[in-house]
Amino acid sequence: MAPSATYPQEMAGNTDADSQLPLIPLAPLLNPSSPALLPTSRALLSAFRTSGFLYLTDYTSLLPPSLISSVFSHSAKFFARPQSQKDQIALRQASSNRGYIRMGREKVSQALTAEEVTLEREEGGEDMKETYEIGREDEVGNPNRWPDGFDEEGVVFRETMQEFFLKCKEMHGAVMRGVALGMGLNEDFFEEYVSNGDNNLRLLHYPAVAPGGFQGGKRMRAGAHSDYGSVTFLFQDDRGGLQVQKADGSGWMDVEPRAGCIVVNAGDLMARWSNDMIRSTKHRVVEPPLKTGKEKTEGHPPRYSVAYFCNPNYESWIEALPGTWENVEGGKRYPGINSRDYLFSRLNATVG
Repeated sequence: MAPSATYPQEMAGNTDADSQLPLIPLAPLLNPSSPALLPTSRALLSAFRTSGFLYLTDYTSLLPPSLISSVFSHSAKFFARPQSQKDQIALRQASSNRGYIRMGREKVSQALTAEEVTLEREEGGEDMKETYEIGREDEVGNPNRWPDGFDEEGVVFRETMQEFFLKCKEMHGAVMRGVALGMGLNEDFFEEYVSNGDNNLRLLHYPAVAPGGFQGGKRMRAGAHSDYGSVTFLFQDDRGGLQVQKADGSGWMDVEPRAGCIVVNAGDLMARWSNDMIRSTKHRVVEPPLKTGKEKTEGHPPRYSVAYFCNPNYESWIEALPGTWENVEGGKRYPGINSRDYLFSRLNATVG
C-alpha cells in the first residue's frame, strides 16, 4: 500500500488570533466587479510589503478541496514507485525544470554559483527531500516527463496534475491583478507578463527521519532560501516544519499548516519588479515541532507538500515598475533582467 499524504481539511486551534501571517481571501480577486476587490488588493500588497508571506483563504470556488486532496494522494503514490521507475523520468538538466529529482541532487540556497552551493553541501549536507517537477504542456522542445507510460495510475496522475496546474495558473492571474490594483496600476497590468504560464508545479516528499537525524538542527529538509519568481503557492500536509525569517532578520517563525489556507509568498523577481517594495523572504524546512513526543524515539514521519512557483513569462524584461523608484533615494536598485535568464541561473546553481 502506498504511503498516505493528506491535505488538512479541519484542524483544531486555527483561529485568526493564532495567525502570525495575514489572512487574505481569494474570492474578491477572482471577481472584477466585487466591491471588496480594491480593499482586498490593498491588504494583499500590505502583506507582501511587511512580511512577504500570507495565508490565502476563500479559494474553494476555484480549487475545490477534493482536487487538492487528489493531488496529495497521487503525489504520495508517485514517490512510492520503485526508484528505477522514477529515475527513468528524471530531470535531464536544471533549466528544463521537468521530471524527477532524487534525494541529494538539489540544494536550495541563496548562493548564486554552483561553486558556492557545493561549499554549502559540504558544510550542511544535502536537502532531505525528493521532488517531481511539472511545467506547462505546450512549451516547444521541453515536454513534461510523465509516468503515464508505466500504468493506469500514471495516466490519472497526469490528468490530475494538468488540471491542478491550470487552476493554479488562473489563481496566479488573480493574485497579480490584486498586486496591480494595490500598487495603483491598471488591474490588467501584469496580464501580458503572466499569460503564458511559464510556471513550475513541484511535488515534494521529505522522507521519514530517524531519531537524531536532524543532528540538532545542523541538517534540514530544505535549507534557507528565497523563491525565484513572482509568487509561490504552497500546500502543505499537517506535519509542519516550515519557517519564515522574521522581518527584522532576528530569527525564524513557524508557519503552521492551517485548515483552508494556502501559504503564499513573493519571490525574487517580484521584489525586483517592485524595487524592494515587496519582500522576497527567506524560508526553510527544519525539524518539525513534536506532536506526540514519540518522535524522540521513533523519528519523524514523512512530510509532503506541493508548491506552485509562478513566474513572469520567460521573454519578459523585469525592471522597477512605475511608482516604485522615482522618489526613492538611489532610484532603481537593480538593473533590468530577462526572466528566463534569472530563473535559469538560479536553477543551474542549485541542481546538480
